[in-house]
Amino acid sequence: MREIHWAVLGTGVIANEMASALQKNGKRLYAVGNRTYEKAVAFAKKYGVEKVYNDYNEMFTDPEVDVIYITTPHNTHINFMKKAIENGKHVLVEKSITLNSNELQEAVALAEQKGVVIGEAMTIFHMPLYKKLKEILVTGKLGKVNLITMNFGSFKEYDMNNRFFNRNLAGGAMLDIGVYALSFIRWFMEEKPDQLLSQVKPAPTGVDEQAGLLLMNPSGQMATVMLSLHSKQPKRGMVSCENGYIEIMEYPRACVATITYTDIGATETIREGDTADALAYELSDMERAIAGDAECMRLSYTRDVMDMMTSFRKEWGLTYPEEENV
Repeated sequence: MREIHWAVLGTGVIANEMASALQKNGKRLYAVGNRTYEKAVAFAKKYGVEKVYNDYNEMFTDPEVDVIYITTPHNTHINFMKKAIENGKHVLVEKSITLNSNELQEAVALAEQKGVVIGEAMTIFHMPLYKKLKEILVTGKLGKVNLITMNFGSFKEYDMNNRFFNRNLAGGAMLDIGVYALSFIRWFMEEKPDQLLSQVKPAPTGVDEQAGLLLMNPSGQMATVMLSLHSKQPKRGMVSCENGYIEIMEYPRACVATITYTDIGATETIREGDTADALAYELSDMERAIAGDAECMRLSYTRDVMDMMTSFRKEWGLTYPEEENV
């Protein structure tokens, strides 16, 4: 079989990281498409991309393209996903994969019908550190996971046209940074949380600027989350177990964790992978999924996280224009 041909839609920061990650994996990006043709041409020259589309829509029907990485804003994802899937392309999509659960279910059903793989580019599901920590928890040394405590705060200036606060670009803390915290929680919980409580502070545009979340699943595992787009916090996750706890800083692309074993008074540092290779791990797992190991993309976790985010936003009465026109 020939090498998998990747195409990327968009030429922003993530697209640049993706092209570099492919090179780290010893491969080359096959094609690029962008709304502005000149930007696509410059991107292609930078990374030695073979094909540039005059009209990015040609990407979806190009028989040489196997998988498309969608890096455009959240609210554009579902339509691009459907175009790709309908033409038999596998799809890797930047988080948040869709706006809501209904959109994701539509994409999943279409992907099953067409026999293609879809996945969310959620670093937490692919970093070697998280796979290692799961192995450690399975040994039972730490006992059961009982409580997970999450923080993620960025200070964004009050520019209401910026995508972070812009309702027309699906702005807000939940879809932009909450998706990381909830993905972390789902990774370490035995099952999906089904009891959700929250408080929210809206930005002047009506999107969620700050939120506090409280979650519990049927196994009694609980989690708390504090999110903010206008207040700096450390990106810190703590997994509290019966016999100790795991602490992880800068958790979206973490490669180091500290485990404190409270029952024996010992501390252990776990190092796995490299933060700089976060997208390379995602791309490798996506290729594994295309080759037959679909579970490695953790789509079931993505669906659980989307269900939670959709439930919270419904509770807040927060909708985006695309959802109101349905």
